[in-house]
Parts: sequence; C-alpha cells; structure tokens
Amino acid sequence: MKSIAFFITLFIVLTACSQEDKSKRPSPPDLVTVKLNSGTTVSINYSQPSVKGRTIGKDLEPLPGKIWRTGANEATVFEVDKAVTIEGKSLPAGKYALFTIANGTNWTVIFNKKWDQWGASDYKDADDALRVNVKADKAKAFAERMKFEIFRDGRVSLLWGDIDVDFTVQ
Repeated sequence: MKSIAFFITLFIVLTACSQEDKSKRPSPPDLVTVKLNSGTTVSINYSQPSVKGRTIGKDLEPLPGKIWRTGANEATVFEVDKAVTIEGKSLPAGKYALFTIANGTNWTVIFNKKWDQWGASDYKDADDALRVNVKADKAKAFAERMKFEIFRDGRVSLLWGDIDVDFTVQ
C-alpha cells in the first residue's frame, strides 16, 4: 500500500514540475514590453499558437463572432502603468485580459478586468473595462506563430497568419 501511495505522490510531483516550464508548451509564452514616447509602459503577456497548415477562422481561432482569448493557454494579459486612451476611449492603469471577436475585417478588442483567467472559459462581458472596434488588414508577411508588436508611437499590432489587427494606445 505504501508503494502505491509513493508512486501516486511521485506522479503528482513530476506532473506539477513538468508544467512549470511553459516554454515547452506547443504554444510557448511571450512577453513584449515597450515604453511609449508618452512615457507609458505597455506590456502584453501571451502564448503564441502556430497555424500549422490550419485555416484561421475555420480550423483555428478566432472563429467568426466568437470570443477569443487572443492567444493560447491562459488569457492574454495587457498591462499599462498609467491611464491611457485606446482608440480614443479611456482605460485606467492596470492589468486586463485581452480578448477579441473577429467578424471579417471588423474586430472588437476587449479589455476585461478579470485578467487572471484560463482562456475564455471564465469570460463575462460584465467584467469588460473597455471595448473598441477596429479594422483588420492583410498582413505584409505571413505570421506562422501569432505575435504582438508594440511601437513607441502607441500602435499595437496583432499579427496572426495573414491578419494584421492594429489599435492605438495614447
């Protein structure tokens, strides 16, 4: 009986330890942080899914009209150290889960107050701090792995497959 308990304990410990190294995930973590010309620091902490020959919007998120965590694994975290405006709308300093809804070239970018959540399973629109509507464009180059870019002028770009979705932080 003691050997069964030992092996169960060993399995739990090894499983927990193996999950600590997020860089080994199929969708590895990434963090981009930039200090804008305005002095505000913007950070996006997310996991990078890969296309792997699948079709975005059909075999792969975002699916049309559905909430997406805008990445993989845990919800993507968008953080600003000062109050900002995004597409002209106010957002207080703090951490937010970043979600999107894609509808063709019309995208809704959502900043949700419950930043520490897994994916979109716990998402509630009642917790939204801000929603902005933006246009998606065709990307200049194909992004096999989803990524965010933040520019010092405040432009934030989401690049995924042949999609480029931009919003402005001021």
